[in-house]
Amino acid sequence: MAYHKSSKKRILVTKKKNAVNTARRTRVKTYVKKAQKAAESGDKAVAAKATRVAESHIMKAAGKTMPKKRASRKVSRMTKKVGKMA
Repeated sequence: MAYHKSSKKRILVTKKKNAVNTARRTRVKTYVKKAQKAAESGDKAVAAKATRVAESHIMKAAGKTMPKKRASRKVSRMTKKVGKMA
């Protein structure tokens, strides 16, 4: 158990940040799965819309809960997959 006031504060801040980061990561995973499912359905308009939403959430997480390059790679691959749809 922490005794110093600053240590106690750090513990609280860490808990809050952990909760926010976990929620953000989960949200990104959910929207990426939705975009993949939309792409597999074959409807290009729905897939494009789902990809746009997923891209927004991925880029919000970039630099915070995931590395920027990983975020860019995910967005690039999703966009490429939707672009190839007929």
